Amino acid sequence: MSQEGEQEQSDRKKYEFRKVIEDLKDYEGSGTQLVTIYVPDDRQISDVVAHVTQEHSEAANIKSKQTRTNVQDALTSIKDRLRYYDTYPPENGLVMFSGAVDAGGGQTEMVTNVLESPPQPVESFRYHCDSDFLTEPLEHMLADNGLYGLIVLDRREANVGWLRGKRIEPVKSASSLVPGKQRKGGQSAQRFARLRLEAIDNFYQEVAGMGNDLFVPKRHELDGILVGGPSPTKDEFLDGDYLHHEIQDNVIGKFDVSYTDESGLKELVDNAEEALADAEVMKEKQEMEEFFEELHAGERATYGFEQTRDNLIMGSVETLLISEDLRSDVVVFDCPECSNTDYEVIDRRNSTPDHECSECGTAIEADDADREDAIDHLIEIAEQRGTETKFISTDFEKGEQLYNAFGGFAGILRYSTGV
Repeated sequence: MSQEGEQEQSDRKKYEFRKVIEDLKDYEGSGTQLVTIYVPDDRQISDVVAHVTQEHSEAANIKSKQTRTNVQDALTSIKDRLRYYDTYPPENGLVMFSGAVDAGGGQTEMVTNVLESPPQPVESFRYHCDSDFLTEPLEHMLADNGLYGLIVLDRREANVGWLRGKRIEPVKSASSLVPGKQRKGGQSAQRFARLRLEAIDNFYQEVAGMGNDLFVPKRHELDGILVGGPSPTKDEFLDGDYLHHEIQDNVIGKFDVSYTDESGLKELVDNAEEALADAEVMKEKQEMEEFFEELHAGERATYGFEQTRDNLIMGSVETLLISEDLRSDVVVFDCPECSNTDYEVIDRRNSTPDHECSECGTAIEADDADREDAIDHLIEIAEQRGTETKFISTDFEKGEQLYNAFGGFAGILRYSTGV
């Protein structure tokens, strides 16, 4: 799969996770009866089953009969789902939710949801039983966007590592053999200077080797490289082209830092905060710039749900643009009189409305309409037509305009259609 295809799949998965999290946050239990389990990918399934079995046994001591029954039912449901896995969970682990939630009118319903391979690895096993599902760790994973390589160095030491979302991961370090500026007795100043330059060059090569070994295999996933250190060290290192050319080209900034040990990696990230924020939305800005250019000067732009859908069906949309903040359903009204089909986009939380056919005025009751997620509806068409899908945040002006002025749906066309 291409890098663009992997990114598109990742964005789609994050959207699906966001939807599930929002639903989970709306659920409430009448007591401490909603069970959440976070399972890292190195935890054996048999260990998880044993833990769930133990919790089921201990739940027999709960005084309230209703709460006791609900907790045990939730644990039984989770145990049943665990049978679908072999020795270990999928990559990045899994998160399991189960419990009897308030369905209104004094009634409850049992819900069970299993999320496989979350955006970031589940870091530790966690069992949680409360009146709400535990979603905060998942929300943090979704907020942790981006993969950046980190290098901090001076002429004495260096550290390289990762910035994965908000997590800094030191990986490799090195100490140099560069002598101090004062030469030892018996050495000419010229010879000492030459040896010192050779030692500096060797150290820079060693640091670059660490960086290349770490970053090159991940070069297609990287969002950028950050380099930190005192001047002129970081400048000498970058100007000397020590890094692999694909890594060198991916350096998005160099920053002054006071330390070059592991704490220097954190200082580097802190100092690069503005550059990271810009880099995160830069690709989205470029997509929206192209859309607005076509909107104002060309004929290769479409927006709004129905117009964008029509162009998707024609196969004329090159890039589908969807606002990240959209939470909409599309209601499909098929008129029994004239066979016309109308589409109405509504907030996910709203009930389905009645409708009047736009062609013949026939009243169509809500019960006779079909309803589905509006984003899923368009993405399914886009996948069939080979259209690339991009989710656009509202963290910048044109991203806000996509959401507020264009209904959250737009597209850049392959060619002018006049639709």
